[in-house]
Amino acid sequence: MAVAARFCYICGRAITIKEGINRCLANPHKPQYGGGIIKNPESNHSLRGWSTFGNAKIEQRESGGNKFIVAHSRNQPHDSISQKLYLQKDKLYTFSAWIQVSDGDLPVAAVFKTTSGFKHAGTVFAKSKCWSMLKGGLTVNASGPAELYFEANNTSVEIWVDSISLQPFTQEQWKSHQDQSMEKTRKRNVRIHVVDEQGNPLPNASISIVQKKVGFPFGSAINKNLLNNPAYQNWFKSRFTVTVFENEMKWYANEASQGQENYQDAEALLQFAQQNSIAVRGHTVLWEDPTVIQGWVNSLSPTDLAKAAAKRINSIMSRYKGQLIAWDVVNENLHHSFFEDKLGQTASGSFYNQAKTIDGTTTLFMNEFNTVEDSRDGKSAPDKYLQKLKEIQSFPGNNDLKLGIGLQAHFNNNPPNLAYARATIDTLASTGFPVWITELDVAKSLGDPTQAQYLEQILREFHAHPKVNGIIIWSAWSPGGCYQMCLTDNNFNNLQTGNVVDKLIKEWGGSTLAGTADTQGFFEASLSHGDYEVKITHPTVKISSLAQRLEVSSLEQTTLHLQVSA
Repeated sequence: MAVAARFCYICGRAITIKEGINRCLANPHKPQYGGGIIKNPESNHSLRGWSTFGNAKIEQRESGGNKFIVAHSRNQPHDSISQKLYLQKDKLYTFSAWIQVSDGDLPVAAVFKTTSGFKHAGTVFAKSKCWSMLKGGLTVNASGPAELYFEANNTSVEIWVDSISLQPFTQEQWKSHQDQSMEKTRKRNVRIHVVDEQGNPLPNASISIVQKKVGFPFGSAINKNLLNNPAYQNWFKSRFTVTVFENEMKWYANEASQGQENYQDAEALLQFAQQNSIAVRGHTVLWEDPTVIQGWVNSLSPTDLAKAAAKRINSIMSRYKGQLIAWDVVNENLHHSFFEDKLGQTASGSFYNQAKTIDGTTTLFMNEFNTVEDSRDGKSAPDKYLQKLKEIQSFPGNNDLKLGIGLQAHFNNNPPNLAYARATIDTLASTGFPVWITELDVAKSLGDPTQAQYLEQILREFHAHPKVNGIIIWSAWSPGGCYQMCLTDNNFNNLQTGNVVDKLIKEWGGSTLAGTADTQGFFEASLSHGDYEVKITHPTVKISSLAQRLEVSSLEQTTLHLQVSA
């Protein structure tokens, strides 16, 4: 039977940055939500509720008073412990377990065998002699029986498991958690006191509050098609406060031929953004994907490649130093390794070191796909991401890097695994580094109504997470269509996805609020973070309307008090 539970983001005690990257403890924590619907989650009752999956042998062991289950004598990756459950289509399930292996350091995945296929709840890089937390989640396409098991490709190791939890949430509960989080982290209570020149309250004063600038960074990618296109420009600047250039800051666009640099399109797009107070992320200094490497770069010797990469880093970062809010220094270095294959494993660390020397006050991001959107991709699992960050930090001189976590979020799941996405951000945010959603889209293959529906679900999930610092949609417009998801047609009329964006922009901010002060001159409201103009009118005030600026920020969660003298 499901237990009633209140969702918590990043549950448990505070985790230091060091622990966030080295989360391996001598003893596991207690299971979240008391284990949820898992039977015997701490194996305190021998093997009750647990059985063998595949051909493994299982047993209960004890160490230092802690009891746990061990799967040994494994012949296949899926040979492990198992528990049979019943999962419901309309529920979201958060999952966690503490894992240890008998030798080495290797990925262990939690998998649910269901009537409609195998569902990966998450992966952790487990170690010997200490416990690592696997945190994830899942949804299922159809209600029915399911079987939880654990998977590790190295069959020579034992898999040790403890403190397992599977907690179901209804759609209503999940939405309630989002709403509560948004109220707490994206809004602030404001108390306005209207008084006259002598400090006496002005009862029943009319108050108008208009948001002039939204606090939460929300935007979309653009490309050179925006230039000399007033309709595109007007549509874009009326909505977004942050952007990224689809291709115009990539090396192949800036130096297609060796020594012939061209920043013309990037300069023009940056000018547009600056003129309209739109912040810009720098994407990307270097890209590890060999399929996008210029021919001349690919033909260089390792020595010349190192020189060319250093020249590239210096060229673009010196040019735009101090003008951008972030740099994607290396793009997709979990899935690809062009530079590291040619220059060695420390290439990424070296690139970030060079970037810090040039523009170290700007946040330097890794940027990767499938980390948050696809639980099946072990190459970019949260632990792999943290492992790479640690590797970059370990390069000499990089201990004080101003790092950021970039999550592309190209969703093609049906439906999107929001429980896994939330757990992934929890894990990555434990480092203390800022987290951005950098290239969000939903696959066009899902069709218009479904694409828009999933986009709204995903945007709400990310915006509600207290550790997400900004969201950029990957919907740069082109006459022939967008990468996966457009927001408008070619006449810049909203598609269903564009309507979703407008709906949420209005919901998250940009609103006008009017009210009347009470008999003591007080007026209270809950306002989204951002800049506001407050106007006061009262019969005793000679000037028809008094205006005052108001900034509502996230720096303090206490009530903001504003005294307006008329």
